Amino acid sequence: SELIRGFLLSGMPSPSSCPPGLLALMAPGLALMATFSLPSQAGDRRALPVEKPPGVKGRTLILLDVNTKSPVRIISENFLSLQLDPSIIHDGWLDFLSSRRLVTLARGLAPAFLRFAGKRTDFLQFHNVKNPAKSRGGPGPDYYLKNYEDDIVRSDIALDKQKGCKIAQHPDIMLELQREKAAQMHLVLLKEQFSNTYSNLTLTARSLDKLYNFADCSGLHLIFALNALRRNPNNSWNNSNALSLLKYSASKKYNISWELGNEPNNYRTLIGRSVNGSQLGKDYIQLRSLLQLIRTYSRAHLYGPNIGRPRKNVVAFLEGFMKVAGGTVDAVTWQHYYIDGRVAKVTDFLKTRLLDTLSDQIRKVQKVVNTYTPGKKIWLEGVGMTSAGGMNNLSDSYAAGFLWLNTLGLLASQGIDVVVRHSFLDHGHNHLVDQNFNPLPDYWLSLLYKRLIGPKVLAIHVAGLQRKPRPGRVIRDKLRIYAHCTSYHNHNYVRGSITLYIINLHRSRKKIKLAGTLRDKIVHQYLLQPYGKDGLHSKSVQLNGQPLAMVDDGTLPELKPRPLRAGRTLVIPPLTMSFYVVKNVNALACRYR
Repeated sequence: SELIRGFLLSGMPSPSSCPPGLLALMAPGLALMATFSLPSQAGDRRALPVEKPPGVKGRTLILLDVNTKSPVRIISENFLSLQLDPSIIHDGWLDFLSSRRLVTLARGLAPAFLRFAGKRTDFLQFHNVKNPAKSRGGPGPDYYLKNYEDDIVRSDIALDKQKGCKIAQHPDIMLELQREKAAQMHLVLLKEQFSNTYSNLTLTARSLDKLYNFADCSGLHLIFALNALRRNPNNSWNNSNALSLLKYSASKKYNISWELGNEPNNYRTLIGRSVNGSQLGKDYIQLRSLLQLIRTYSRAHLYGPNIGRPRKNVVAFLEGFMKVAGGTVDAVTWQHYYIDGRVAKVTDFLKTRLLDTLSDQIRKVQKVVNTYTPGKKIWLEGVGMTSAGGMNNLSDSYAAGFLWLNTLGLLASQGIDVVVRHSFLDHGHNHLVDQNFNPLPDYWLSLLYKRLIGPKVLAIHVAGLQRKPRPGRVIRDKLRIYAHCTSYHNHNYVRGSITLYIINLHRSRKKIKLAGTLRDKIVHQYLLQPYGKDGLHSKSVQLNGQPLAMVDDGTLPELKPRPLRAGRTLVIPPLTMSFYVVKNVNALACRYR
């Protein structure tokens, strides 16, 4: 390519014969992964013959440039969004969403959507009761329940006296009692999940108030999934309970978007009878008509059908839905979990084959959507690293970040408009924040993403130079590079700057030389590594060598970059994730919103 030839002639020794394993890769138009492939018996693909540059003996040097003229994709400002599972009603955490610490953590990830949905969506009943705290049941001895429930009532009374955002400072003993309750309820919830039988769940008016207060105070837009399993004898949707909820939220002037159901393709396993795609499409049309009758929601957004993994029967379900209601929804949604949390190992998070499973699903969903409603936005909702609630010390560890960051890069590069992370806080181990309200590694990764990554996706151009490989050695897809315009909300960087984010799954460091428009520019490094002796299992992280932790309940730490001198080669440590802001590129694609 002209890019690589120009770089080599201007800054490197003159070309000579190259090893047979040499390959120059050109990413064809998307900010996709940098992949190192080896020649096969089918044919030896070769690039420009070059000598190994000084200082990279026995290592790989990657040459990298970015197309700065125009973006290849533009995704939503709310691209990285959050989910809360209705199980937080069951285990009591919903009563603590007014915590200053939780609000601070959620506010750090704004702007975003907050989707309230999950396995228990279709067992959720709305009950317009203002203060049922005294009547709620739960596990534990009498003294525990009495003290806990009385504390909740007192907290609610105090919150009612506040105007605007209602923020609480819960005593440590109250949080300790809640953790005891949640630990006992966790066993109940897991039993329900593994048996696939769920008990009904009541959402009161006060609980809805608390949920909306959390979203509003955090700068998040609430998306509420209504129960789709309330059915009439003819199998059409019974909207009576949903209408009660809609009327109440409209009376409070709550700004909410809506969905209907969760993984409707699995209803047969839940209740013994199925709802096909065309029937759900009719139900969505009914819901749209209902919203139009309520002034507050006459123009509310509606999303769906939130199908599961697009296997053959699920694709047929989606086709049936799109035929009937493709024009009714504002975005088409599906969800994805990578691995079974009951059998996961830390090495699973390093498998390139696992990282790539999402690509095939994207193509399947896009094919159906573009057949019936070309150009319709597509969202991935309810994405998690593992199913079955995740696994302690794995899906909440540093290692899980490789999957999460690659998911963000892959979805953005393929034009998926929004990804909703399951979950911000819940009973499992897929969450961003633990039950002590401490941010986990994926939270810090998400925070860096929000601070540094803008909605414009850029094409990268990559060339790899490497020595002849040893027999049987395969280097493939283990270095992944994505590029965006730097976030306009970050006032530390002028418009026109570019942010790279890089995943190195190799067990050795890799070197990247910025070329073309990125050459000789000052770079700010944000290197995220595990902190402490647990390595990839760690639940703590360090940024450029400094451990990350909240300053206090109302303050997130400053994310300080490490400046690199202009023209310096980027050295990517093994098994790490990193962001690099290339300053003052004055990229045409990034100057304007």
